[in-house]
Amino acid sequence: MPVRYVSRPLALSLALSTLLLSGCDRPPAAETPAASAATPAAPVAAFFAEFSDAWMRRQPSASTASRYFDGAQQAELDAQLTPMTAAFDAESVAIARQGLDRLKTFDRAAMSDTERVSAELMQWQLQAIVDGARFADLDFPLQQMSGANVQLPNLMTVVHPLASAQDADHYLARLGQFQARMGEAVQRARDIAAKGIVPPRFILDETIGQMRSFIDKPAAQNPLVTTLESKLADARDVDAARRGEYVAQATRLVDSQVYPAWRDAIATLEAQRAQATDDAGAWRLPDGAAYYQYQLRRFTSTDLSAQQIHETGLREVARIEAEMDRILRSIGRSEGIVKQRIAKLEKDLAYPDDAAGRGALMADIDRMLADAQTRSAALFDIVPRTEVVARPYPEFRWKSAAASYTAPPLDGSRPGVFQMPLRPERLTRFGLRTLVYHETVPGHHFQIALSVENKDLPKFRQTRALGGISAFSEGWALYAERLAAENGWYDGDPEGLLGQLDAELFRARRLVVDTGLHAMKWTRQQAIDYGIEQSEVDRYVVFPGQATSYKIGQLEIIRLRDKARAALGERFDPRQFHNRVLLTGTVPLPLLEREVDAYIAQAAPR
Repeated sequence: MPVRYVSRPLALSLALSTLLLSGCDRPPAAETPAASAATPAAPVAAFFAEFSDAWMRRQPSASTASRYFDGAQQAELDAQLTPMTAAFDAESVAIARQGLDRLKTFDRAAMSDTERVSAELMQWQLQAIVDGARFADLDFPLQQMSGANVQLPNLMTVVHPLASAQDADHYLARLGQFQARMGEAVQRARDIAAKGIVPPRFILDETIGQMRSFIDKPAAQNPLVTTLESKLADARDVDAARRGEYVAQATRLVDSQVYPAWRDAIATLEAQRAQATDDAGAWRLPDGAAYYQYQLRRFTSTDLSAQQIHETGLREVARIEAEMDRILRSIGRSEGIVKQRIAKLEKDLAYPDDAAGRGALMADIDRMLADAQTRSAALFDIVPRTEVVARPYPEFRWKSAAASYTAPPLDGSRPGVFQMPLRPERLTRFGLRTLVYHETVPGHHFQIALSVENKDLPKFRQTRALGGISAFSEGWALYAERLAAENGWYDGDPEGLLGQLDAELFRARRLVVDTGLHAMKWTRQQAIDYGIEQSEVDRYVVFPGQATSYKIGQLEIIRLRDKARAALGERFDPRQFHNRVLLTGTVPLPLLEREVDAYIAQAAPR
């Protein structure tokens, strides 16, 4: 899945802040970008810096995730949480409009290549934020994938630093804001419901169940407490006695404030069940057709229609299933349809459903990651300096979480993190290699960490301050899966190759299912019957359009590579092509094609 930037259809959903975050009573005081923007005569680079600095000062949670600022300024933000109010989002849209107006004053012909790409990217991102304001009420503040109930704990357990006493003080300060932030999310959920807009009943049930799981143990055993305790063991200036004091304070806050906030949210969702239905698609929502087309454009960065994407999915499903059938027959698995034979293979390659089995799976991920780093040298001559590590999700997330990658911060204080859900159906070696390649090397980690480390990019691009472009990021990760297969990484491992093809088939089916749900009035059960597991279908329900970005992005990157290879012939070097794509950084697909065209022109014989 997700790099963590799939979430809200509104403005802020494009910002990293909506992936891992939540809010505070009031954002830190800061001038708006318009007030502090560079004059038209100043270099555009100054405007990029001032605009993104002002944007991130308003979003302390996102600032923590990227370590956007230095020193005292970052320390101040580390003790706060980003607001979750409708007013905050509306203000963000207004600032985005101001940014668009300021961008118009700069002469792009006078810009460097990097500045021009940055200006086009910022324009695309800010325009998406502005366009999304129309659909502000179609986002659900409480849901099983990226609601406040997920964002807040994830920020604390994965992102918040805990290397010092100051970090622990900030951790407690943030815990003390959980009740207010959840209160904002609950109030938004109530306000939206008053307009007749609620999640489907099965999403309410899934979210309620997840939230109950989060509070079903004594506060001392909650991940918000156990994470603090375990990480402080290595803090440089916290002895055992002081660590005990911090843990005791956190336990009190979780018991007296966090748990009551969760119970209030659960009660709110339970009350909404009476007005909910089991209709799954965006078509059921006010202005739903326009909303879904907006989502498709936002996630694919193209103008493809739902029908075009649906048909692409059907063609890809047929192609991939035919290839899988051939390989399955070659290893003596010829009984039943492809889906049945793959299900049997998945079962045959299962780990035990116990602690030992989960430990073995995580150990295999580490081994596969190390092997991928060795193999990638032939295809990449520029790779991240930052480490990537694999960790399991906390247990309360297992039921609904998808595998994901969290980017390292600018200061290198935290590695890139691949998180794995360990529910029973994920306990299999089948497809595990390709999942590792997707989330880490040469997938998300190469693509995202290289941008973070690329000091030639303005900071808003290094940190994805204005959000990611899913078609680029997820398209690259799926391209990385195909790249491994094309370059012999599965030689002698037909089951592993089947896992790669099955992962690609899964993304092709997503094109069919996402458009089926949201544009063609498929039911949830139709989507499950087509071959997508329930937790994934439920993810598409709360993230309309996001599932289409993977395959659309991959197909475009493959097309651009083949275009470059055809134009350059023997002069084509995959390492140079990969450098151009990765060092360009996250951009919409049409802009990526222009960059590849420039690479072809530069590399062509003269």
